[in-house]
Amino acid sequence: MNEDLKVNISWLSQDLVETSSPENVSAAISSLIPVLEPPPEPQLLVNPWDIVLCTSGTLISCENAIVVLIIFHNPSLRAPMFLLIGSLALADLLAGVGLIVNFIFAYLLQSEVAKLVTVGLIVASFCASVCSLLAITVDRYLSLYYALTYNSERTVTFTYVMLVLLWGASTCVGLLPIMGWNCLKDESTCSVIRPLTKNNAAALSVSFLLMFALMLQLYIQICKIVMRHAHQIALQHHFLATSHYVTTRKGVSTLAIILGTFAACWMPFTLYSLIADYTYPSIYTYATLLPATYNSIINPVIYAFRNQEIQKALWMICCGCIPSSVSQRARSPSDV
Repeated sequence: MNEDLKVNISWLSQDLVETSSPENVSAAISSLIPVLEPPPEPQLLVNPWDIVLCTSGTLISCENAIVVLIIFHNPSLRAPMFLLIGSLALADLLAGVGLIVNFIFAYLLQSEVAKLVTVGLIVASFCASVCSLLAITVDRYLSLYYALTYNSERTVTFTYVMLVLLWGASTCVGLLPIMGWNCLKDESTCSVIRPLTKNNAAALSVSFLLMFALMLQLYIQICKIVMRHAHQIALQHHFLATSHYVTTRKGVSTLAIILGTFAACWMPFTLYSLIADYTYPSIYTYATLLPATYNSIINPVIYAFRNQEIQKALWMICCGCIPSSVSQRARSPSDV
């Protein structure tokens, strides 16, 4: 290094060294010394948000796979209510698989076709999940409003029609990006979820708001019916007013938890999809999409594992017996 420096200094003309000031000579010498720039900061190879979504998808898949297997392997669980719960669990299971596959393809198989397929699967699965929740709400309303004629062939037929319609509509929505309704050719039309277009995301958001409004109306009617039934039972059995109040409050609280959880999970992403586009920071998309995936984690707890028949089947699979606390528990008007 010293020899090179001496050589570089010798390139300076003798007149410049003699006539220039010491400051100029120092500046000339320093200009010949290379400046070492700090190394660039290392970039993360994997987005932490993608890891969280993949972990959420794994939990969703495992949890809902248990529900699907329980309903599939128990012939006694073939009532309309269990068919709809199975539809919800299957939709959430596919959504979890879609999140896992999307993570794998994003870092191992980066192609536009794989992106379209995985996004289509996720969109179709979440659409089927939300539609299944609406179908369960309709079924609960019918089971209370038409209590005497609910267990009939007409109800079973109506349930199958709802399942065919909701899965058919969800499949069509999931196929739209693959069939050309995407923003791969025009980035300016992209929504917060690439490759969905802004119009596609807005249509899904508006549809969700309409279904949420319908579910809210149905749950209000269910709440009224539950309160009326609880009052009638209290009069027939000469219960105290306090017991009637406790039972009614429990039923209302259950409905509030169900609807409040659904709204808290999906409403942020729905509203964000309406106002935002691809120019917004991706962290906002992750922060609103992650709670929506939590709804698929909570669904089995609310709709499946609280059910007495599913609890019995789960105890039989895990322990080979049914606890007396489960087998002897009676269904009350608050169990909606």
